[in-house]
Amino acid sequence: MALRITTWNVNGIRNPFSYQPWSTTRTFASMFDILQSDIICFQETKIQRKDLRDDMVLVPGFDCYWSLPRHKKGYSGVVIYTRNNKCAPIRAEEGIAGVLCPPNSTVPFRELDEDQHIGGYPTLEQLTEACDGAEGVDPAALDAEGRCVILEFPAFVLIGTYCPAERDQTRTHFRTAFLKLLDARIRNLTKMGKRVVWIGDVNISREEIDTAMAEEMMKRNNIDHVGWISAPARRLFNQLLVGGKVYGEKDEGREDQILWDVCRGFHEDRKGMYTCWETKVNARPGNYGARIDYVVCSHDMKEWWEDSNIQEGLMGSDHCPVYGVFKEKVTIQGQEKYIWDLVNPPGVFENGVRKREWSTKNLLPMSGKLIQEFDRRRNIKDMFTKKPSLPKPASQKTVSPKKQIGTILQPTASPGKNGDTEDVIPSIELATAPSSQASASPVKSNGMKRPLSQVSASAPSKKARTESNGPSRGQQSLKGFFSMKPPKTDGTNSPASSPEKEPASAQPTTRSLPESPSQLQQISVEPPISPQEYAAAEAASFETRKSWGKLFAKPVAPKCEHEEPCKSMLTKKPGVNCGRTFWMCVRPLGPSGKQERGTQWRCNTFIWASDWDARGDPG
Repeated sequence: MALRITTWNVNGIRNPFSYQPWSTTRTFASMFDILQSDIICFQETKIQRKDLRDDMVLVPGFDCYWSLPRHKKGYSGVVIYTRNNKCAPIRAEEGIAGVLCPPNSTVPFRELDEDQHIGGYPTLEQLTEACDGAEGVDPAALDAEGRCVILEFPAFVLIGTYCPAERDQTRTHFRTAFLKLLDARIRNLTKMGKRVVWIGDVNISREEIDTAMAEEMMKRNNIDHVGWISAPARRLFNQLLVGGKVYGEKDEGREDQILWDVCRGFHEDRKGMYTCWETKVNARPGNYGARIDYVVCSHDMKEWWEDSNIQEGLMGSDHCPVYGVFKEKVTIQGQEKYIWDLVNPPGVFENGVRKREWSTKNLLPMSGKLIQEFDRRRNIKDMFTKKPSLPKPASQKTVSPKKQIGTILQPTASPGKNGDTEDVIPSIELATAPSSQASASPVKSNGMKRPLSQVSASAPSKKARTESNGPSRGQQSLKGFFSMKPPKTDGTNSPASSPEKEPASAQPTTRSLPESPSQLQQISVEPPISPQEYAAAEAASFETRKSWGKLFAKPVAPKCEHEEPCKSMLTKKPGVNCGRTFWMCVRPLGPSGKQERGTQWRCNTFIWASDWDARGDPG
């Protein structure tokens, strides 16, 4: 297979390991093998630099380039992995505007020498138009959230992004400024004569065919098709794409459509080709989603690709992977060349044959393997697999923990009174030592501060006390608090009526009888309880236990139209019902994105939890 590129919003870099097939091996190397990709771009890694671990950075056979959030924890993040034996970039940068600095440097990327940076940075006018028009958004703040990694290969510049989503109006200006700077960077690179491959989560659906929510969004915002297509973010995106729908005159400086949507190019009329689904409503089984993840390239690279598609069957996130595969041979400047020659430094491949092996000398300053915590290190698993440990000598025997514990607990011999040796029980055995040893003569040992007899006398064994007293008198469970006690027949509280056993160590005693008739008269005898009174008391106890059982038991869910138990949800939308719990059908939404009656998808069942409780006993 030729060179393959994959983009995937993983919603947390370890999130896929909770799903099959990734949960079997739980390693990034095996994940990349299953994806069969040579360049992998992950978005929403949701980690900071301090959270990086060996298995993320020191992946055998791969190099990695990170863009992590500077301030926000568990937010955003982009990483690109490259397979060393297939491709190796010649330059790497972080951010769009070029205002960030390379590792261990105080000089921004845009101020480096021309042979050390990628170029195409937004000009001062473009920065002013994008940022000042967006209520003064700082270009450094746009790149501080870990949203872009840029790699340059001899044949093209690869841009991996996680574009901001418009969750609310507070992020509208930030999103607009980010997209404008990205548009400027791509156009500037094209003017320099460099080809561009743009991959990642763009958070924009191109047209109505790319989302199942188009009609719903139009009704919600009270707009028509033209208004929906002309949304600012969608308009910017479509002005970049060849064939993108743009109503009215194009913006100044954005007249040329220079990029080609690779995946849509292979599936022009395919409906339902979605890459993201809402997990809160379980929309993936019904394929009620949107296509917001893309592989896009310069239009003159259109014939370089042999395949592109989505992998909706691979679980692991609310997004699915999207890939594109280059042809083994491509035409560049009228000459046919192997793709390997174009994605490696000069001299590494010639006519598709490797001439020089990859080594650590090929590492770029942006490489994750050069981060201080991982520099000059290897993956621990890789170290053991390549260099197994030497076999142990036959003279060294491994003693099991049980044998070691047994050795520690063995009694040690010490001289007694008559010169004989006595077994001194370690202090760990004092709790279960028999009473016969407690009366032994004092014996001194290195690990005991007091004689054995004093320790035994001052610290009586809890185990022995439990065994001698028999069953505990205390309440064993909450259920026992509500149980009905059996009626007393003799009405006495004397020790003679107690069914408990006497301690084994206690001496038998003679119970004394009343010495005078006056003492005999003081003993009150209650009349026996009648069967009717006992039945009434037992019924009252049963009702009490039943009411407490309802309080602590799991609520019984109502059933939907499919005769299936509903699921409980919490209202989070601001308003009068915020915080209220309700019941709804557990089935996923269908392709229409709405509740449906008489189908296999989610029905119209909706019950407030308070209304369900008001109906009485549900079970």
